[in-house]
Amino acid sequence: MKTRVGTHVDQEHPFDDAERVGADVVQLFLGNPQSWKWPQYAYEGGADALRDDAAARDIPLYVHAPYLLNVASLNNRVRIPSRKLVQNAVDGAAAIGAKGVILHGGYVDSEADLDKGFDNWRKAVEAIDAKVPILLENTAGGDFSMARRFDRIARTWEAIQAGGAGDAWGFCLDTCHAWAGGIPLDGIVERITAVTGRIDLVHCNNSRDAFDSGADRHAHLTAGTIPPEQLVEVVRQAQAPVIIETHADDTTGDDISWLREQLG
Repeated sequence: MKTRVGTHVDQEHPFDDAERVGADVVQLFLGNPQSWKWPQYAYEGGADALRDDAAARDIPLYVHAPYLLNVASLNNRVRIPSRKLVQNAVDGAAAIGAKGVILHGGYVDSEADLDKGFDNWRKAVEAIDAKVPILLENTAGGDFSMARRFDRIARTWEAIQAGGAGDAWGFCLDTCHAWAGGIPLDGIVERITAVTGRIDLVHCNNSRDAFDSGADRHAHLTAGTIPPEQLVEVVRQAQAPVIIETHADDTTGDDISWLREQLG
C-alpha cells in the first residue's frame, strides 16, 4: 500500500497548502497552539465544510493538540485544564472527521515526581472520551519528560493502558524528537511496536542538532544531522502515514518528493 506523505498546514487554507507541496495527508491546529481556547474553526464553512471537503479530496486530516498541555503535571491548575483541553481538541477533531489527535507526553518537575506523573496519565485516560484515536508523541527534551527516553515512553504507555485505553489510544513517532532525545533510530520501529503494538503516524523530520542534544529543532530531510537513509528506513518499517514538519512552503514540497522517490 502506498504511504501517504504530507505536512502541517494552515487551517484556513489547508487544501491550497496541500496542493502546493503535493501532500496527500495533512496535519493542522484547531486554534492557536499556545491557547486554551479550542476548538476554533478558521476554515470557511466551519467544521462541517472542512470534514466534507477533506473527504471529497481524499485527504486525511490529523489534529495536533496545543503545545501547552501537560496531563502529567502535579499542578492542579495545569493538569485539570489540560485534560479538559485534550477533550476539546478530541471533540473538535471528531467534528472534522480527523483520523487522530497528536498529544505530547508532558513532564514533571523532578525525578521524585515521575511515579505521580505516570499515574496522572492513567487518570487522564480514564477521564477523556477518545472519540478519535489519541496519539502519544515522543518528545525531544527535558530531564523529567514523560516521553523522551525509551523507558519513560514504555511507562507512560503502561499508564495509558492501565487507564483503559484499549485501541482508542495510539502512538506518533517523531524522528527528530527521538534523535534529539537520545533514542537511536536504528531499530526504533521494532522497539516502539514491541511496547505499543502500533505506530499510527510518523513525524518524519531531520534534526538541526546532535544526537541526545535535547533540542527540538527540525531540519529538512536531507539537511540535518540524522543520516537521511535512516529516516527512509523508519518510514518504510513503520508503514504509517507521514507528516513532515518543516515548513509548508516549496522546500517542504521537495522533502515530500524526495521521500516518495526513496520509498519507490
